[in-house]
Amino acid sequence: MSGGVLSQGFLPQLAFIVIVGLTFCGAIIAVFHRNILYNVLGLALALSGVAGLYVFLGSLFIGLMQLLIYVGAICIAMVFAIMLSRPVHLPKPKRKLSKVGASVFAGLLILGVNLGVIYKTAWEPAAERKIDWSVKTIGDFLLTKYVLVFEVISLVLLVAMLGAIIISRYNGRVSS
Repeated sequence: MSGGVLSQGFLPQLAFIVIVGLTFCGAIIAVFHRNILYNVLGLALALSGVAGLYVFLGSLFIGLMQLLIYVGAICIAMVFAIMLSRPVHLPKPKRKLSKVGASVFAGLLILGVNLGVIYKTAWEPAAERKIDWSVKTIGDFLLTKYVLVFEVISLVLLVAMLGAIIISRYNGRVSS
C-alpha cells in the first residue's frame, strides 16, 4: 500500500504534529488565560508536549524526567501554592520590620555561605574527570554517593509544603 494514507512516514508526522499542537495550545493557555489555575494547567500541558518531543526524538529518559520533575513536581507545587495562598479580596497583613530584617539577614547569610563554597571548591572540567555520564552512572550516583543530598531535597520540599499548610490555616485571621 505504497503512497497510501497509512504509509510509513505519515503516522510519525501525524504524531509529531499532534505533539507540537498540544505544546503550542498549552503555551497559549499558559500565557493568555486570565485565571492563574488555568495558566498552570496550560504550563503543565506545554511541558508534557515538550516531554513528548523528547520521546519523539529518541530520548526516553529525558522525556520521562521532564514529566517527573517539571509536570509532576513543579506544576503540582504551583497548584498547591495557588490553592493555599491568600485570596486576593482579603486585606494583606502589615509587614513587621523585624521579620523583614531577619529575612534579609538570613538571605545574605545563605548567599555568603554559597559564595564561600563556590570560591573554595576546586572546579575542574567534566572532560578531565574521565567519568562516564550515562544514565546508569547518574542513577548510581544518586542512589549511592549522593543519596543524602537526594533525601535532603525531598525533606526541604516536605517542609515547604507543611509551611504552606500552616500559613494557610492563619489566612482568615488578622495578626496584631
